[in-house]
Amino acid sequence: MSLHLETLALHVDNKLDVSNDVAPPLHPSSTFRFPSDPEQLVPLRLRRVGDTYYADKAHSRGAILVVDATFGPPGLQDPFKHGADIVLHSGTKYLGGHSDMLCGRFFLGGVMGSLEGWLGVRNMRTLHLRVIRQSESATKLVQWLNSGLQRNGAHGVSAKSESQIIRAALSSVTHASLQTADLERGWLQAQMPNGFGPVFESCMTSRDMANRLPSKLKLFAHCTSLGGVESMIEWGTMTDPYADPTLLRVSIGVENWEHLKSDILQALQAVLDDEKIKQ
Repeated sequence: MSLHLETLALHVDNKLDVSNDVAPPLHPSSTFRFPSDPEQLVPLRLRRVGDTYYADKAHSRGAILVVDATFGPPGLQDPFKHGADIVLHSGTKYLGGHSDMLCGRFFLGGVMGSLEGWLGVRNMRTLHLRVIRQSESATKLVQWLNSGLQRNGAHGVSAKSESQIIRAALSSVTHASLQTADLERGWLQAQMPNGFGPVFESCMTSRDMANRLPSKLKLFAHCTSLGGVESMIEWGTMTDPYADPTLLRVSIGVENWEHLKSDILQALQAVLDDEKIKQ
């Protein structure tokens, strides 16, 4: 049976219109979603938008450029300046920012409830203040963790024991601020002139430690969401069986970054102590 576009769920890779090699037509009621096949997904890494490269590529083929800015909210970047035609935001995440409303990406006349609308307006008034603080804190924490992994004393790794704890518990940390080659080329800083995303990923040295770390933290909520004023952490394999079992996603809130640093350090030490007991 042939379904009308308004009843279809369109994937990015659907070849609905192969005759002219442009984006498929979308009905206002269509649902546009990304591939669900994990083999088609790529690791979280900031993609190059900063010099209209993708906009020019899309427009030259008659297509439009859609940017999902969930992890790079207003205050940090403006995709419209780099040629984007549509920018998607998750109101539940950074636009809401207080973990107290549900508001997905809305387009072409979606209407929220009155309470969600009021919460959205209230929360947007502090968007810039929240996001900049979260970005700065996340970057400081990432630099501290990465310094420990690199075995040097920069960026706040003040004691040898800190570095030893970090190296024993963590195998890697991933964040845009660590993309040194892209920073040297200049496009990354141009794309995100006010700071990098407040979310980063880290891999523990074992599955068991990744499983236990969230429960050892005192200032982080263990949950799937992100973007709130409270810091959050998620062990991805709980909800995604295909995720790396050592992977943790960390969303930094507006707390004092040094308090978060101390909490992370004591949690890393706690899981290492558990490992000793097991042995």
